[in-house]
Amino acid sequence: MAIREFAMPDLGEGLTESELVEWHISVGDTVTLNQTIADVETAKAVVQLPSPVAGVVAELCAAPGETVNVGAPIVRFEVEAPAGPAAPASAVSVPEAPAAPERQAVLVGYGPAAASGRAPARKARKGAFAPAAPSIPSRAGSATGAGSASVPSAASVARERTLATPPVRKLAHTLGVDLASISGSGPHGLVTRDDVQHAASTPSAPSASEPPASTNAAPESATAARTVPASAGYPDERRTPIRGVRKATAQAMVDSAFTAPHVSVFLTVDVTRTMKLVRRLSEAGERASLLAVISKAVCLALAVQPALNAHWDDNAGEIVEWGHVNLGIAVAAPRGLMVPVVEHAHAKTVGELTEAIGALARTARAGELTPQQLTGGTVTISNVGVFGIDAGTPILVPGQSAILATGAVQRRPWEHRGKIRLRDVMTLSLSFDHRLVDGEQGARFLADVGRMLADPATVLGRV
Repeated sequence: MAIREFAMPDLGEGLTESELVEWHISVGDTVTLNQTIADVETAKAVVQLPSPVAGVVAELCAAPGETVNVGAPIVRFEVEAPAGPAAPASAVSVPEAPAAPERQAVLVGYGPAAASGRAPARKARKGAFAPAAPSIPSRAGSATGAGSASVPSAASVARERTLATPPVRKLAHTLGVDLASISGSGPHGLVTRDDVQHAASTPSAPSASEPPASTNAAPESATAARTVPASAGYPDERRTPIRGVRKATAQAMVDSAFTAPHVSVFLTVDVTRTMKLVRRLSEAGERASLLAVISKAVCLALAVQPALNAHWDDNAGEIVEWGHVNLGIAVAAPRGLMVPVVEHAHAKTVGELTEAIGALARTARAGELTPQQLTGGTVTISNVGVFGIDAGTPILVPGQSAILATGAVQRRPWEHRGKIRLRDVMTLSLSFDHRLVDGEQGARFLADVGRMLADPATVLGRV
């Protein structure tokens, strides 16, 4: 038998880490090739990881909720030793010092890329995993909290080989117990809860090779929300680590707000005729929604004002105008704000847009969007009206030059044919990048969308 390590794969998104959401396997389970073993959350989506081998689960190296760096081991399998004079680099005998895992694309769409000297898409954060060629990569969030090192210490190697279940690892982390210092009393040296609790209750001097942990800094690997005791009469506060979708959204919004000079304009529109059209189409069995009609109007208006369907390329010193419309639709999902993309929205009918938007929204709320469905957008619509909001100043999605927020439709007194009537009225809010969109272009675009929503019959001449 040999031990085969499976490291956190590079999902091809330019990310340096992912969060382990849930294990579908346990120590001792027999798994087959490509069997789903875990759910992993990146900044964009939840991805199911398939097993790269067939074998028996020997060790789970990370607990649910833990953030793991790309390339760090997450599970070890016992596999049949290959016949022949030499075993592959990724399968090693237990008593021997393991070699660095061979980077090979064993799974379609997953797995680390072949060694090519390619630099990572972005700089890894301080203390992140940094692999060294002749050694096992150390996982982030070690007991010492030290930054990455070129050669791991003997203690860190021992820690990686310590057998313990995820709950026991979490308990050890909570109690500040180093698993590598414990002799497991379970089968095959497995460290149990009793072992950890006994070690925690036994005072011991800190190792000379490890500096004492700071009492002021929170553990870097902490992932669960924690409650801080009340102070000065204030209620308890709840602290949640910034990770996943929230972390990615925050970074994107900061990048956008402090890179693109935003300008916002507003227009209140009588959409009574559009609402009647949507109702009549629905009653006739046709697929139609107000958001789909707005989306169609946006696509038609972009054909006249292409600057709002463009990208400011700083590196090339160019303005890139897209020849297609990939429409992002902002969705409030349980995981946070998601912006799935309707590809080639300009070529779709209102019925096709209704179906595509509905399908993406359902997939987003179920947490099943793929990274491909979240990239490639050229312009975005945010329907804040579903929350009863009249208007807002939306922030641009990085790389895009325009975003339209649609407010709630309300019955209001409105001038219609010289008389005051109750009409269906909504407010449109447009934010655009003033580097490449002039005020006139933004205003004309918004007015064009408003005219089509006020009188949807005019759309027929432009389809």
